[in-house]
Amino acid sequence: MAGKTFEATSDNFNTEVLGSDTPVLVDFWAEWCGPCKMIAPIVEQLADEYDGKLRVAKLDADAHQDVLMNYGIMGIPTLILFKGGEAVGRVTGYKPKEKIVAELNLVDAVN
Repeated sequence: MAGKTFEATSDNFNTEVLGSDTPVLVDFWAEWCGPCKMIAPIVEQLADEYDGKLRVAKLDADAHQDVLMNYGIMGIPTLILFKGGEAVGRVTGYKPKEKIVAELNLVDAVN
């Protein structure tokens, strides 16, 4: 894992994501997923651009399926924005960066 992202797991999800005072964008991905690899550089860019205002986590879908079930995730990649312990935005599948920012209302969420 490179850059400013951190690894979310079943064990740390409650504290690192739901308990965070800062909004957290979680990238649910898997090694075998082509669209996940396509969206990864965008996720890294968001981590850099919103550094200090947004934490960005990557969660391995194969290793932590219980978290996917908790949030009804049926396909990956899925990005979910958490703020105050609540899921406030979701994008599923590959989309260009501008669409991700718009659909998640990222600018409003981090201000």
